[in-house]
Amino acid sequence: MSIPKEPRQLMINIMYLVLTALLALNVSAEIFNAFEMVDEGLTTANESLDSANDKLPKLIKDGAKKKESLATYADRVDGVVDLSDEAVDYVEKIKILLIDQSGDLDGAESEGDYVMVKDKRELKGKKDYAATTRFMVEEGKGDELKNYMLNLKNKFLSFVDEDDKAEIAAKLPIDIDEDAWKNSPHAKTGWADYTFGHMPLGATMPLFTKFQNDIKASEAAVLGYLANKVGTTAELTFDNYKLVSAPEKSYIIKGEKYKTELFIAASAGQDSKTGLNIRVGNTNLPLDRDGRASYTANASSVGKKTYTATATITNPVTGEVTPLKETFEYEVGERGVSVSATKMNVFYIGVPNPVSVTAAGVPSNKIQVSMSGAGGATIKPSNGNYVVTATRPTKSGEFAKVNVTAPGLNESRDFRVKRIPDPQAVLGGKTGGILDPGTFRIQLGIGALLKGFDFDAKCTIKGYRMLYVPKREDAIPVLNGGARFTGDALKYVKLAKPGDTYSFIDVKAQCPGDVAPREINSLVFNIK
Repeated sequence: MSIPKEPRQLMINIMYLVLTALLALNVSAEIFNAFEMVDEGLTTANESLDSANDKLPKLIKDGAKKKESLATYADRVDGVVDLSDEAVDYVEKIKILLIDQSGDLDGAESEGDYVMVKDKRELKGKKDYAATTRFMVEEGKGDELKNYMLNLKNKFLSFVDEDDKAEIAAKLPIDIDEDAWKNSPHAKTGWADYTFGHMPLGATMPLFTKFQNDIKASEAAVLGYLANKVGTTAELTFDNYKLVSAPEKSYIIKGEKYKTELFIAASAGQDSKTGLNIRVGNTNLPLDRDGRASYTANASSVGKKTYTATATITNPVTGEVTPLKETFEYEVGERGVSVSATKMNVFYIGVPNPVSVTAAGVPSNKIQVSMSGAGGATIKPSNGNYVVTATRPTKSGEFAKVNVTAPGLNESRDFRVKRIPDPQAVLGGKTGGILDPGTFRIQLGIGALLKGFDFDAKCTIKGYRMLYVPKREDAIPVLNGGARFTGDALKYVKLAKPGDTYSFIDVKAQCPGDVAPREINSLVFNIK
């Protein structure tokens, strides 16, 4: 990144780096505990899949002995198992390399990558997102992982008969949504940046475990397919259940969506006829072919959020119903401290100035906002944002300050205060020129137009002098109060004929916040 020469831009860049660091520090220990809990749940699910998958190769090979034509399916078993083991090991190596990037950088996973915190072994760099971004995004490891997983799905399908590939492909959970990053509300360069960019190391651990879970589940799907081909079904039953949430992210930014998959982790594979129901609140969630339910919630406000998921599993043979219930947590934050006048970069006297104030990872009810400095400005809450009212313009070198305080945060932003810009005097929408007599005679008076001003403000004409110059005659001066033509001014306007000239000078207008009227532009019209 090149260093900007302009001091203001350099200051903004430094502030961005500081605020990004504060964002990382604001991720609470409870959130990392949630990441660890999700990772543990996925690990349990992986162990269950291993237990189920270990039984299938022998059953398939024994089943294939019934008929010579079935030998082809038995021949594929070892290839499926080897492919799965190789893929799980590949993902594990990437995870270890990433852990080392935030640890002692000795090229392997070692004790130097961990620290003891209150008798608990934790990742040394669990809050480090710089190494994650560098290794997975900038150095291309994330895109390598994406391409590997996409190719892996096709490799699993190579063990399936051509006529059955479409059906089995739908059952394989390996799914890389390469276009999801394009719909992100934040600027992302690709899938790797969307998935790993600025993610703390501790938050990425469940992602790698989920990829391994997808690999093992794909192995189970293909082995199950081969078992069905040789007429063998494994006797797999549930004996221990856990409701698991696998979110895309457990720390999200306001305006994003919280997305998670809810599924059952069990000590053996799921019977396709088992009755499964998953709910969040009072809403039943639809299940996909793998028994997973997707839950989405809008991140409309900052702070910690919790939701409770319930599930019931009905044994199709005994009719026994097993209830499950778990409460999950995630956190909504905002990127950095931001104070911005939503209309323009200055405050104007006489109109309400909308202001947006946000702080990284801090609930809005803990943010305190005040005004100080020049401009006689005050600030008040309004519909989730703020409104600034100013009473006098700032001089050169003076600023009105918006001060923001919150836990661990005390900052201010400078704004200039100005009068509303001069309006433009107009007659019939024109500032001068040539008019025909009929058009001129129907005009009601002089108006004041605020051109290009973003605020809802209206200036009024307080008076002016009109010079009526009939063709080949002396000028007749008329003083008119207010915007509308009255008295002699109205009389002479009605006399307009070709060759006459009308001038409007000393035009006075008053805008919101003005103590006294101000003089604006003059108008000259020639009657054709």
